[in-house]
Amino acid sequence: MDIASHVRTRRALHAVAELVLAGPQYRTSGTIRLRASLGGFATRAAPDLQVVGADLVAPGQRIFLERTSCAELAAALGVTAGAPEGLYPDGSRVRPEEVIEADPPAAHRIAQAFAIGDAALRRLVPGADPVIWPEHFDLAVTAAEVNYGVSPGDDLQAEPYAYVGPHTAQQGPFWNASFGALATVRELGGVDGVLAFFERGRGLVG
Repeated sequence: MDIASHVRTRRALHAVAELVLAGPQYRTSGTIRLRASLGGFATRAAPDLQVVGADLVAPGQRIFLERTSCAELAAALGVTAGAPEGLYPDGSRVRPEEVIEADPPAAHRIAQAFAIGDAALRRLVPGADPVIWPEHFDLAVTAAEVNYGVSPGDDLQAEPYAYVGPHTAQQGPFWNASFGALATVRELGGVDGVLAFFERGRGLVG
């Protein structure tokens, strides 16, 4: 994995998720929740927008995320770029006018991580509807006061990883992060491995 390319692409996709999808969706439809979709992620309500690989897709439009900005993307789609206001303190930390760029191989890797996570979470919690949250750009569900999810990476772990985050601090070798436990999607090896990691964490929560 080219870490620099992955980090650059993750930052770009996080910015688009927050400023072009979640923000306009919140202002139009009152929800910030996004979903995993074929090849990437998408809004759940109007406006109908999705990211497929390194492309932003809307009805009748497809825009490659190559040296552009969220402001330019939003203008092309007829929406206003900007994060959901007043809901959380952090986020992508990307300004609407900043230049972003997504590399197709890295974008595909992120989409694959979300797809693996979505499948594993639905098997872990039957009936669950995993959500991509724009603040941290992770896919997650909560069950019995434990957060389960998949992140495309962050300052703690650059590459995509699965995590188990109990609301109550745990002790033991499995719990290798301040919030609980994590393991990279690469080392877990796909849906079955991610599911097994989630199940192990669930079994160890005291």
